[in-house]
Amino acid sequence: MNRVTGRQLALDGLLALVLGSVMVLGMIEVASFHPARRPVDGLAIALVVVAAGCLAARRLAPLPSLAGVTLAAGAYLVAGYPFGPALLSLPVALYSAGGHLPLRRSLPAALVAIAALTATQVPGASGLQGLLTLAVWHGWLLVPWAAGAGLRGRRESTRRSREDADRRLAYEERLRIAREVHDVVGHGLAVINMQAGIALHVADRRPEQARLALAAIKETSKDALDELRSTLAVFRRPEEPREPARPAPGLRQVGSVVTAMAESGLPVRLEVTGRAVDLPAAVDLAAYRIVQESLTNVIRHAGPATATVRVRYEPRDVVLEITDDGRARVNGGGAGLPGGQRIAGMRDRAAAVDGTLEAGPRQEGGFRVLARLPARAAHE
Repeated sequence: MNRVTGRQLALDGLLALVLGSVMVLGMIEVASFHPARRPVDGLAIALVVVAAGCLAARRLAPLPSLAGVTLAAGAYLVAGYPFGPALLSLPVALYSAGGHLPLRRSLPAALVAIAALTATQVPGASGLQGLLTLAVWHGWLLVPWAAGAGLRGRRESTRRSREDADRRLAYEERLRIAREVHDVVGHGLAVINMQAGIALHVADRRPEQARLALAAIKETSKDALDELRSTLAVFRRPEEPREPARPAPGLRQVGSVVTAMAESGLPVRLEVTGRAVDLPAAVDLAAYRIVQESLTNVIRHAGPATATVRVRYEPRDVVLEITDDGRARVNGGGAGLPGGQRIAGMRDRAAAVDGTLEAGPRQEGGFRVLARLPARAAHE
């Protein structure tokens, strides 16, 4: 049950006061025109006031509120007091029970209340007129409960939909961050591993080259750590100090990736054709990561190889082609195959910006990644 606020309690108290006044005045007015078996007296007024007073707890304690209204109204009817406004608390209590209690609790409670109240009317019901009166009586009590239960069902459905949407957004954000961390750390470690191998290989014969490799390791690790801190900055609390945001990388930084790869021992050639345009931020980042991850895969899986990165700007798309001439390897798209998760991650990146990505071995040897990404935002 939702927590009841002080404002809601005050409103329910006001409702009980106003409705109680209407019920008492209406009962007295009806009795003056339609005398009942028993004239209105102090007990009748007390029962009506009790029934109205129970409505003050209709949200705080719906079940006791309904029970109190039912008992007071039942006693009123058994005593033979006049029908009319004096019974207005019944539909309000039933509506509140349906609207503020789970169905498994509100339905039995409503049926018991309606059955008890109906029992006070059965002895006086006879013939067709009596049956019609009972039908109207049941409808007058059931419809408010059904309306309250339906409203609660819609509220619950809306709440569940909102929670599902929040969970999806949280999952997508976690997945995005996981991809970023994977690409940043994976690329950095691959370059560091290559440079460390070079340093070990030439440490005794060419110490100057070993020092250059170690310097490259230091620079690569620094860049990776800076980018990792920027990626994980979303987890900082609002009150925590924030470092200046590092601009998200894009295709304009591909040249530095190619240079770093070449310095690490992987010969890479970069070819750019067409007129370069400013890409949407998400597309620009996806393109950069696809190139970065493709070159990282060359280091990991191709063995001794050279690579070529081709960037082609078309009127509507930007096309990325990354090829290498290393040893043949199976398509990384299958589960459990080398690089399978990495290729799947690149496909997901492309799909996230309405692009496509194909990857597989080339007939002439080596591997090829071909991505086509939209050069404009979807709404343009």
